[in-house]
Amino acid sequence: MAAAIISIGLRLTGYDVASAVFLVPAVVAWLLLAALFADRLLLDRGTWKAQAETPAALTSIAATTVLGTRLSLQGRQEAAAAALLIVATVLWPVLLPSVVRHWKPRLPGAGFLVCVATEGLAVLAGSLALAERQAWLMWAALGCFVLGLLLYAAVLPRFDAGQLRTGSGDQWVAGGALAISALAGSGLVTASAANGPLHWAPSAHGTLRVLTIVLLVLDLCWFAVLLVCEIRWPRPRYDVRRWSTVFPLGMTAVACLAVATAADVPVAETAGRVLLWPSLVLWMVVFVAAVRSALAGREPPA
Repeated sequence: MAAAIISIGLRLTGYDVASAVFLVPAVVAWLLLAALFADRLLLDRGTWKAQAETPAALTSIAATTVLGTRLSLQGRQEAAAAALLIVATVLWPVLLPSVVRHWKPRLPGAGFLVCVATEGLAVLAGSLALAERQAWLMWAALGCFVLGLLLYAAVLPRFDAGQLRTGSGDQWVAGGALAISALAGSGLVTASAANGPLHWAPSAHGTLRVLTIVLLVLDLCWFAVLLVCEIRWPRPRYDVRRWSTVFPLGMTAVACLAVATAADVPVAETAGRVLLWPSLVLWMVVFVAAVRSALAGREPPA
C-alpha cells in the first residue's frame, strides 16, 4: 500500500521514472501477500479465519485497490486494474462483515480500515469509470464512497483516543481514511462535472465538491493532531504498524494533488507536493528499519 501510494504521488507530480521504481516493490509485495493469503486460505483455514476477523485483514482489499489505481494511471493497464477491482470486490463482502462482527468497544486506528477498504473500491472504480467513461461504474463508486463515510462515522466513537499517545503507527489511519475518502470524492467531482459521465445537476456537483474539500481539510486537521502527538510522545522503535503511518501520509499528499485538480483548489496542489517528499523519506526510513528488524530476527541467539 505504502509503495503504491508513493508511486501514485510521484506519477501525479511528473516523476515518472521514480514512480516506476516504486511500482516494482508494490507489485512484488502484493504478489507475495497474495500467495500467503491463498496458502493460508487453502492449507491453514484456522489461521486464515482467525486473521480474517481482525481489521488488518482489510489491508488486502486496500492494497489491491491502491495498486489497481496506480496501474490505471499507466493508460494501457486497464485490464489489469479491472482484474484487481474484481478481486477486491470479491474479498470485500467476505472480509468486512467478519471484521465488523468482531468489533470491540474500543478500537485502534486499524479499525478505520473498514472505511479505507470501502473507499479504495470507490477510488479504483472511479478511476476506471473515468478512463472508460462508464457511468454505471461511477455510480458504484458513489455507493462505495457514501458507505465508506458511514463506516468512518461508525468507527469514530469507538476509536481509542489513548492511541494518540501510545499507538505504534496505525493511529494514523484515522486521518488516512479521510484522505482516501477525499481522493474518492475527487474522482466523483470530476465525473459529475458538465462533461463527465454522471451528468449531475450543477447544485449536486457543487455539493459534492464542497464535501470533498471538507474531507481533505478534516484529514489535514487529523494530520496536525497526529504529528503533534508524535512529537509530544515520541515512539522511535520500529513496529510493523509504522507502515500504517507511511500510507496515510502518502495518501494525504495524493488526495491534496487530486482535489486540487478536480475541485480547482491550487493551494491543495502546493500542499500535496510538499507532503509527498516527507512521505517518500518516511517510506525509506521504515523500509530500512523493517529490513534491519528482519535480519536481526534471523540472527542465532548468542
